[in-house]
Amino acid sequence: MPSHLSRRLKGLARPIALLSLGSLIALPALAAQPTPAAGHTLNAAALPAPTPAEAKAIAEEAWLYAYAPLQGYQTFWNQTQNKAFPGYVGGFNRFRHYSRSATPADTDIVTPNNDTPYSWAWLDLRAEPIVLKLPAVSAPRYYVNQWFDLYTHNFAYTGVRATGRGAGTYLFAGPQWQGRIPKGITKVFRAETDFVGTLTRTQLNGPDDIPTLQALQAQYQLIPLSRFEGTKPPKPAPPVTWPAWDAAKAEGIGFIGYLNALLPFMPTVPSERAMMNRFARIGIGPGRYFDPNQLTPATRSAIEAGVSAAASNLRSKALAQSSSKGFFGTREELGSDYLTYRAMGAMLGIYGNSSEEAFYASQQKGPDGKVLDGRRKWVLRFPAGQLPPVSEFWSITMYNLPQRLLVPNPLQRYSIGDRTPGLRLGADGSLEIYLQSENPGPDKVANWLPAPAGPFFFVARLYGPNAAALSGRWTMPALVERP
Repeated sequence: MPSHLSRRLKGLARPIALLSLGSLIALPALAAQPTPAAGHTLNAAALPAPTPAEAKAIAEEAWLYAYAPLQGYQTFWNQTQNKAFPGYVGGFNRFRHYSRSATPADTDIVTPNNDTPYSWAWLDLRAEPIVLKLPAVSAPRYYVNQWFDLYTHNFAYTGVRATGRGAGTYLFAGPQWQGRIPKGITKVFRAETDFVGTLTRTQLNGPDDIPTLQALQAQYQLIPLSRFEGTKPPKPAPPVTWPAWDAAKAEGIGFIGYLNALLPFMPTVPSERAMMNRFARIGIGPGRYFDPNQLTPATRSAIEAGVSAAASNLRSKALAQSSSKGFFGTREELGSDYLTYRAMGAMLGIYGNSSEEAFYASQQKGPDGKVLDGRRKWVLRFPAGQLPPVSEFWSITMYNLPQRLLVPNPLQRYSIGDRTPGLRLGADGSLEIYLQSENPGPDKVANWLPAPAGPFFFVARLYGPNAAALSGRWTMPALVERP
């Protein structure tokens, strides 16, 4: 799971911010606000004022609805608007490539993977579609372009698994586009939202492989449709003044202002119209100005209580999870409880791959129910014949808590897996991996994944998981404390 961003939760650092209610805001209205997108048919003035009980219930549902989009917005804003941000991409419709594995110095996102350098891009699809051109890629190189919308749904995939190793040309269109599909397009992907992003991962096979990796990344091309066809560009979409990200504000009652800023670019799908009408009763709507100081004390307290209850409930559920299955995918793949599942995914590690692309498993607690601590000695033992079942490769990556970042250590080893040089199997074919802060000794150091001297958790990533992992016939072994 990549994940994005983090602060502090008791016993769990969430991917992007605190669940505090201490700071409330009134966001300024968007500058140059475009006309609300089709599908928004709310008449807020005609809606009855909610009772405190209704306001609490609506806020609880709305906060859960908004959680994943707002955690995604933190990444979106930092990468496209915040020039002071280390991971600034430079705007829209362009890639920013990384050509090395992540280290503890990389704090752009929480739970970064240490297997595949990232390439980030955000597409503005309002004026016209964007064409993606991909090169042919020889085996065994693995790469994947994961495409997500403003909801954080994984709505499209290109890459080795999804579209093969051959070259391809793909068109990404927004919800309002009605144009003609030009010749030479391999496949068209339609998004539910006007802005979409990609977290692209390309396999790196050691330091000597960096020049080849960079040459491959340079061939990932994003081209406006008009330039692809050699025609006159359309009129640019109106500029938007995006609200600056402030986690402390966005996670309290101020989440409403941030959600209102995003909604003009997220046309309401038919199945959510009744829900959006409920939300409108507490001030939610595309482009609406929201000032919590204009609420009655009873209504404001009720909304704050709903936010607190939703945050507490989501945190409790997240602490109990050990697998990513069901948390990432399309709206349809997430199923009837998609609000909870996508929020859970955002809390545990935003922008995780859909299960058929990569399967994630983790452990946050030991057999005694306590958060794992690197001052204790832990072993993860895979019996003979029970290594992670994959068609590509697998790894286990160490993270500290509450930061959820890579752990500095004398080996400069941040993950371990089937590509780790010198990994030792037992005489019976089993594999033991040692997770602790102290060096376990010369006979075990080859299989040591260094942990912090304090709370930690780990994530196992299975790229190209086989049916056994997806069906649950194979599961991660439980971590055991050793003497």
